[in-house]
Amino acid sequence: MTKIAFIGLGVMGGPMARHLKQAGHDLTVYNRSRAKAEKWIEVYGGALATSPADAAKDAEVVISCVGTDDDLSGVTLGRDGAFSTMAKGSLYIDHTTVSARIARQLGVEAKSRGLMIVDAPVTGGQAGAENGTLSIMCGGTEASVAAASPIITAYSKRIVHVGGPGTGQITKMCNQIAFAGIIQSLSEAMRFAQSAELDVEKVYEAISGGAAQSWQMDNRWATMAEDRFDFGFAVDWMRKDLGLAFEEARAVGATLPITAIIDQFYADVQHMGGGRLDTSAIVKRLPKG
Repeated sequence: MTKIAFIGLGVMGGPMARHLKQAGHDLTVYNRSRAKAEKWIEVYGGALATSPADAAKDAEVVISCVGTDDDLSGVTLGRDGAFSTMAKGSLYIDHTTVSARIARQLGVEAKSRGLMIVDAPVTGGQAGAENGTLSIMCGGTEASVAAASPIITAYSKRIVHVGGPGTGQITKMCNQIAFAGIIQSLSEAMRFAQSAELDVEKVYEAISGGAAQSWQMDNRWATMAEDRFDFGFAVDWMRKDLGLAFEEARAVGATLPITAIIDQFYADVQHMGGGRLDTSAIVKRLPKG
């Protein structure tokens, strides 16, 4: 049993913390909305912290899953941040999708304080968090990732150490770039089939066993055809993630021309009032014919 502090109990963090509690770990939780943390404890047990610093003061491992660079900076380096009370030799694991810049900054800060740290963004969505089948891309030292792996196994099916601090975040950007292209092409195929008055279930049956097959096709083809878009990962968050990719692309001299177009398509969905819909709602900007 490990004494763990978990910061951020949203649609991803809440289920991840649950898996840790069910695995027998001693959990203290903190959430910006105290009511959400109280409700989580009412269901699963554990202790409630009043701040990230309070959560981290006796923890062997601190895990965060928050929203943005500013959120992560606040819960680590802020006045009541976790880094202020973490003991030397303890481990910080961050599952937030943020910039590689802040991940590298936290790597430097952690090292100066004698802490281990892993930037560990995830893919697999809300369903992956609920089912404990996330894929996790880890940036950090070999020692830090080795220490993190037995803990995060509780909610993952794949853990890959991709390199030093910040590389987990850059790998997540690769994931989002590829994901954006797949869901856009899937949307076009869907609308093309509907415009041609084909039976979309038969089209799926015909093409899902070949080169066009993907996770998105298997899990979103039918729901897109039914105009159902309530699956956790919102358009607003996708645009945030793509913005991080564009920032890093400028820094490394990479070009993302197709991704830039798709980002504007997502902006169209936002203007249509669909910012909180699942990313597959990109199909809504295409006419059915």
